[in-house]
Amino acid sequence: MTKKSRVPVFVASIIFSCTVLSACTASATPKVSNTVEPADDFAQCVVRLQQKAKDAGISQDIIDTTVAQLTYVPRVIELDNQQPEFTTTFSDYFDKRVTPWRVEQGRKLMAKHQPLLNTLTKKYGVPGQYIMAFWGLETNFGSYKGSMSVLDSLATLACDPRRSDYFTGELLQALKLKQQYHFDDKKMVGSWAGAMGHTQFMPTNYRKYAVDGDGDGIADLWNSTDDALTSAANFLQHLGWKADERWGREVLLPDDYPFSYLGGKHVLPLVKWHELNITQANGQPLSTPDMQAALYLPAGHTGPAFLGYDNFNVIMRWNRSEFYAIAVGHLADRINGALPLTRAVPKQARLSRDTVKKLQQKLNDAGFDVGEPDGILGRNSVLGLQAFQQKKGLVADGFPDVQTFTALGIKR
Repeated sequence: MTKKSRVPVFVASIIFSCTVLSACTASATPKVSNTVEPADDFAQCVVRLQQKAKDAGISQDIIDTTVAQLTYVPRVIELDNQQPEFTTTFSDYFDKRVTPWRVEQGRKLMAKHQPLLNTLTKKYGVPGQYIMAFWGLETNFGSYKGSMSVLDSLATLACDPRRSDYFTGELLQALKLKQQYHFDDKKMVGSWAGAMGHTQFMPTNYRKYAVDGDGDGIADLWNSTDDALTSAANFLQHLGWKADERWGREVLLPDDYPFSYLGGKHVLPLVKWHELNITQANGQPLSTPDMQAALYLPAGHTGPAFLGYDNFNVIMRWNRSEFYAIAVGHLADRINGALPLTRAVPKQARLSRDTVKKLQQKLNDAGFDVGEPDGILGRNSVLGLQAFQQKKGLVADGFPDVQTFTALGIKR
């Protein structure tokens, strides 16, 4: 979902999820734009879009009956500009996504679609439980695929200057989909950002990776489960999925872990993690095949710890959120029969963006440069927080706990 957003390491503010590798996730924490297209301006934009569609090879019939009739949707701009007042904690995110119902439903559907999933695993190298997990997180196994007009939503965003080029491109790809498969405009529905079908593909990825899984000549991600699941497997293979490797695992840290290696920038071979006395969640030693991994503490040192392998990074290419990647990985494990997390996810208070800005300003004032305070706990803020914690003799997990706020002189 390629422009990359500055994705928070421990705090996610994701407004929507869509399968695309660029600007879609960039709107996870969008800058506020006051742009509202009056009717006349949108009409002029539609004229320009008609010319772009013609240049892209769209038929005159579709230009006249679809492009010329595109409608401005103010709600799309409202959602795109929406700034969350509070950040989302890992417990908020995880507990709403890896639920007992979703685990049970995933198991039932995996059994139902086992012949297809076995074929997909053989062809694409992606085990069925992962395909189920993506399906579950994206649309609750197809129960909610979005209800907004994809074409109107994309046109509205294409006529907003903030990311006009990106969404113009997506609109043209959506029109090519319509032209290729003769989709009805009214049936092309999805998220407010234009993500579509069971797997919430953006139009570009729909055109590149959607597969006709049921053999009817149409790759229909709205109405064909076979098409959707096959397309997910094909997409994951193209993203670099490594067959016969898992996504990662929950691990236990030793009491004396120094937190020197933390986050995606500190990738080490498994033998090194073994030497650091990190164990499997059941306390058994890590196996040490020739694989690389990074350590993630989405709720700080009091919560569960995870090692993410190469396939963790593949999941991040689907949706650039560490919370999402952990949820997909663990949900896949649970669907495949694994037990819940050994270490429970602690309930933690959400931080207001103003509080995070104060924290960032305090770090800057103390000589730990984290950049302009923006209320988002991104990688620079986490690194600055770790350095501050180390200096103060606190647990240097880069997580803003009560002790850290006290040391910074911030009252919550």
